[in-house]
Amino acid sequence: MSSPRAAADEDGRSQVIGVSIPVPAPHAAELTAWREDFGDPLARSIPPHITLLPPFPLAPGTLDTARDHLEATAAAGTPFDVHLRGTATFRPVSPVVFIQLARGISECELLQAAIRTGPLAAEINFPFHPHVTVAHDVDEAALDRAELVLRDWEATFTVKGFSLYEHGADGVWRPREDFTFQQ
Repeated sequence: MSSPRAAADEDGRSQVIGVSIPVPAPHAAELTAWREDFGDPLARSIPPHITLLPPFPLAPGTLDTARDHLEATAAAGTPFDVHLRGTATFRPVSPVVFIQLARGISECELLQAAIRTGPLAAEINFPFHPHVTVAHDVDEAALDRAELVLRDWEATFTVKGFSLYEHGADGVWRPREDFTFQQ
């Protein structure tokens, strides 16, 4: 998730959502510390995650409709395992180094496709590629270091659902609600 342009809610406040699979503890704390160490200015603003719906400006009064859609999507989902392993990069297209998924890719693809329908349908700028960002908008030396230092990093966890996040006026993404798979 990055910094989006926002739509206004009923009270005139900006309301931008994102949906992702949060990386659980203790892995999240470790990846946040690494992201800080690489000099990433968003390390404390964006919790480690696998994005399913990038920043999405909501039309005023549509949060309940979006929530209903996410609830229905979660009700049809089943838990799956994710194995994060090693680094890769989106350079030269985007200054990003990330941890790759070695397992759980197809499950993430199916889940994001289900989420990005109905009230959350939107075109995306790049093909969906599930990953966990560890360095973004830092200099080339920091990107190189992130790619090298974490090349053997790995973690495995079970995905039991996904989370709705809201982008605050302060630029921080905050969890708003969790949606648990029902099957």
